[in-house]
Parts: sequence; C-alpha cells; structure tokens
Amino acid sequence: MTVIELHDAYIMQDVNTVLQKVTFALEKGEFAYLVGRTGSGKSSLLKTLYADLPLPAGTGSVVGFGLPSSMGSSGSDKVPYLRRKLGIIFQDFQLLFDRSVADNLLFVLNATGWKGKARKQQRISEVLMRVGLASVAGKMPHQLSGGEQQRVVIARALLNEPLLLLADEPTGNLDPDVSDSIMKLFVEINNAGTAVLMATHNYQLIEQYPHRVLKCEQGQLIDSAVTPFALS
Repeated sequence: MTVIELHDAYIMQDVNTVLQKVTFALEKGEFAYLVGRTGSGKSSLLKTLYADLPLPAGTGSVVGFGLPSSMGSSGSDKVPYLRRKLGIIFQDFQLLFDRSVADNLLFVLNATGWKGKARKQQRISEVLMRVGLASVAGKMPHQLSGGEQQRVVIARALLNEPLLLLADEPTGNLDPDVSDSIMKLFVEINNAGTAVLMATHNYQLIEQYPHRVLKCEQGQLIDSAVTPFALS
C-alpha cells in the first residue's frame, strides 16, 4: 500500500511557492528522512501532507485520501478522516499544560470518536506503555523532562494506530542521548509496520540510522532513492 503519493505537486508557504513539481511515493512500513535548510519547504511539505495547507497544483494522496486543493473544496470534507490515519509529531510538543498526561490523550480519543470509558483508559495505558511511560499518566506535562514530553507526544500520535507518522524535527530540542532514545523508539514503531517521514537537521542520526533521504533544495525535492547525494 502507498501511504504518500505526490505527482507534480506545488508546495506553498504563505503566497510563495517553496517547492515545485514534487513527485514521490512512500510505501507502507517505509522510513524516510526529510532534510534541507531552514525555509527550504520541509515544514510546508509536512503541513500539506496532513492537510493544514492546501495543494495549489498537482495531485496528492495520503493514506488513501486525496489532498484538498486550493482551487476548491475537493477533499476538504475528508480531512478529519485523513488525520485519524496519521500520527503527527511536533517539535514544540503542543501538549495541553492545564491537564494531566492521561487527560491530554483522552482529549484526542474524545475528539476522534472513541466510545466507552474503559476502552479509552485501556488505550491510554497501552500507548504509554509502548513509549516507556507507564507510570506518568497522572502527572502534569510540566513535571516531565523534555524527552518524556516528546514520548507523550509520540504516544498521542499512536492512539489511533496510524498507518503513517509525520514528524517535524522531533529531536530538535533534545540533547544527544535523549535524541538517540527517541530515534530508537521511532525505529521500533517503524519495524512494527508504521511508515515514518521525519524532518530533521540531525545528520548524525541519519548516519547512525540510515534510511532513504528526501532533500528540499532550491525549490526541488531530491530523492536519494532516485539520485544519490551527499548530506553535507
């Protein structure tokens, strides 16, 4: 199954085109990095993939859903269903600091239509255990370290058993040892069958855990599977 497919896609940032004629596919269970300088289009590409930005030209589908076009409402009514099949991981965590870890996760389950108190509590326990945080459900986010907060964010992204994880600089604010433990967690999740597309500036991680690399450069997306290139 193809989880991402773009063909001649244009990626916009405000009113500027940052990437043009982007064509690539990512298969179920595949892992790819997304690299490039600040402002090269990485975050805008990810936002387009989770339908936060419309697709102004070209075609695209993610986990079987067509991406909404800026030319009309086509696909926009399917965005909530698309996002239920995705896990989205942000660099700045975006946790709700006025409620416990468990209530952060419960908020997502309620928003995505889960029913049954016991079933929801069980799912929260399952994802926290999976990221190695079985004991923090009752804690507030500010009581956790940066690495623990990022693990909660990953747990949140796993709640709906996504086919695809989109991660925007998930280790950008973490020290090297913590970054490595987070990376190992991504590898485990990927080995269990979830596709991962991770934007990163951390070339050391890429060398340590080599996978396909997509590079945003001068308005183009270069794919190491098609055109091998040096990272530097």
